[in-house]
Amino acid sequence: MILLTPTSAFFQDANKLLLNERANWVHLKEFARKNAANALSVANMLMGMASILCSLNGHHHASCWLVLIGYLLDLADGAVARQLNACSALGAKLDDFADFTTFGIATSLILRTPSLLDNILCMLYVLSVYTRLCFFSSGIPFMYRGLPCIYSSAILVCVSLLTGGNMAVLRILAVAMILFMVSQNFYPHDRVLESQAWKKVVYIGGVAMVFCSSFPPACVYYLLWSISYILFPTTLWSSKV
Repeated sequence: MILLTPTSAFFQDANKLLLNERANWVHLKEFARKNAANALSVANMLMGMASILCSLNGHHHASCWLVLIGYLLDLADGAVARQLNACSALGAKLDDFADFTTFGIATSLILRTPSLLDNILCMLYVLSVYTRLCFFSSGIPFMYRGLPCIYSSAILVCVSLLTGGNMAVLRILAVAMILFMVSQNFYPHDRVLESQAWKKVVYIGGVAMVFCSSFPPACVYYLLWSISYILFPTTLWSSKV
């Protein structure tokens, strides 16, 4: 009995340790499941903040490129949340704040010049994104009211890169995007990663363009992608097609 007691205690301690490790692993997996989409939203917000810093320091190409990375992250976070059954109020707030940072503030800075009118246009663009995010609910399943700011942002940054920052073109586009965002038109939920296979291929192509291509082809790719959503929202991009 004297020899068995320490052995028994050893196995009991080992069993407790194993059970604790299993419990910790389960908790870790549950934490990862609940916060995977939130991590993508935070990454999107960080892309926006980095883009803002790049714009303020005169790194125009880098700021636009970071917005396009945020574009991909924004399309992914909702899909991940729904697939993992991890939708939450916190996730929705994080997503809105990330969108406002990346597709509102960061994008508006490409319109910034010493001109007072251009600065007013920057503020109007930010306000239109804020309005769009606050009143996006249409009350109709699978539909948005007003153009999602992700697409107006992609169009502006791509045109800015392709035209070398031509302000005359950007001013016209910015006014058009503001009108689209605050309009009462309906646009379908763009669940690219939860829809037909060809949409997933489009998304994968977007990832490849950002990380493996030079900026002119990538800009044309994202420009066509975003314009097609505006011109053919229901025909091509509805998640119910």
